[in-house]
Amino acid sequence: MLDIFPMTMKAFKQDRVIRVYLPQNYPSSNKKYPVLYMHDGQNVFQDDRAIGGVSLELEKYLDEQELDVIVVAIDQNSDERKNEYCPWENGAYSKRFLEVEAPSFGGNGATYIDFIVEELKTYIDRTYRTNKNHTAIAGISMGGLISLYAACRYPAIFQDLIVLSGAFYANQEKMEELLKTADLSEIRSLYMDCGTNEGGMGTFLSNEFLASNQAIYEAIKRSMPAAEFKVLAGQGHHYRSFQKRAPQLFSFLTNEVPL
Repeated sequence: MLDIFPMTMKAFKQDRVIRVYLPQNYPSSNKKYPVLYMHDGQNVFQDDRAIGGVSLELEKYLDEQELDVIVVAIDQNSDERKNEYCPWENGAYSKRFLEVEAPSFGGNGATYIDFIVEELKTYIDRTYRTNKNHTAIAGISMGGLISLYAACRYPAIFQDLIVLSGAFYANQEKMEELLKTADLSEIRSLYMDCGTNEGGMGTFLSNEFLASNQAIYEAIKRSMPAAEFKVLAGQGHHYRSFQKRAPQLFSFLTNEVPL
């Protein structure tokens, strides 16, 4: 079951569509549910709403698996996605990575995450039966970058983190610098993965994408040895590949967390 509604983002002075998945047993239950927050909301639940026509198909997956979890997906603003999903303006690493002259982007990530924590989560916890102590965040590509940033900034809130094919390159230098001082001791679980064909088979882009993810993982591992990183042979940067990884998005549900 999906609840779909607009919410005003005060700092950005605009409305954003929010999509909330409720488990099939939600209406007949009194239990409180863990919550997973996700970005690129149009691409999360249904193909007919997805940009490009292919989504994660999570509504179907969650119904079939009968998982007891609430998923909150925030639609992207296509014109502002890079600005909102990057905490800092892109640096020299990204310019070498992209190998093209392009306008700078990024810098609104902190404001975007503050909206999730201060406005959206407050509304979700007030409106639905949530376990406030069991909150996860997940993202794909730049959604993974902003999810890691959110966990570093609010580790007491986002205690489980899932990143699929993280586009860390956009803020590589700043993120590695943040991870040197970030306190991840409150994080219960952290899963990352990256395909070997993110930019096409055998390409410079694919090699650099994997190297970027490996560098971030090494930085995380210094303070969180239990973090998990998988290199996925042959997997690329598209939603058919991301669909196959849907089970990883809910691996955090195995954690026992008190209400």
